[in-house]
Amino acid sequence: MPIVPDDKDWTWVLERRCPESGFDAPAVPPESVAALLRANAAAWTRVLREADDMVRRRPADDRWAPLEYACHVRDVCALYHDRLDLMLREDDPLYPNWDQDAAAVDARYLEQDPAAVSRELLDAATGLADAFDGVRGEQWFRKGRRSDGACFSVAGFSRYLLHDPVHHLYDVSAHRGS
Repeated sequence: MPIVPDDKDWTWVLERRCPESGFDAPAVPPESVAALLRANAAAWTRVLREADDMVRRRPADDRWAPLEYACHVRDVCALYHDRLDLMLREDDPLYPNWDQDAAAVDARYLEQDPAAVSRELLDAATGLADAFDGVRGEQWFRKGRRSDGACFSVAGFSRYLLHDPVHHLYDVSAHRGS
């Protein structure tokens, strides 16, 4: 059964704590995002070591299975790495649109190999974390825009991004916080 697409505007997480996951983006220094992203990726490797029937089971009709969330987090890390590179190379770029729900269907998230996804997620998160480690000084203030018009500085973009894997780890493990 397909998941109902998430069409919420999550940019509010840059202003206040997420009541579900407990993630508090305003309290996260952008310079700490890389380390937090690496720690989150390590937690996903533990999730994906669970029994196959557990990682492929959707807890409800409106929730992805842990494997699907892990695939999504992997793809978000790759996408945001591309977007960060774009923000650092170009002035105020407009990011290409990405339909996360179509990506999940097209890539058949639920059919993927958990061990492979674990490695790929760790690699994607590490690559993105390494890129954030390279951001210096005024680069934190460079801007970029989504296709819906939402505008981010690299600093805000880093915290907005981090909410996604943190929230989805909460979705599958009830682990709250950054």
